[in-house]
Amino acid sequence: MKTVQISLNSIDKVKSFVNEITKYDNDFDLVSGRYVIDAKSIMGIFSLDLSKPIDLNIHADSNIDSILAALDSYIIK
Repeated sequence: MKTVQISLNSIDKVKSFVNEITKYDNDFDLVSGRYVIDAKSIMGIFSLDLSKPIDLNIHADSNIDSILAALDSYIIK
C-alpha cells in the first residue's frame, strides 16, 4: 500500500480524478480525519472537506508507478 496526499479543490478535479482511478482494478481509499471512503465514489468524495489535503491510500503492488504517474496532477508535492 502507498499513501500520498492529494488536493481535490474543484468539482472538475473530482470528476476527472474519479474517471482516472476507475481505469484501475485496484482499491483506493480517501482518508480525511476519521472518515475513510472509497475513492471511486464521487458522492463519497463530496461528503469530505475538500478545502484541505486528503490522504489517498493506493492498494497496489505491481503497477504503482503507472498509477502515481496518472495521478501526478492531483498529488501534493
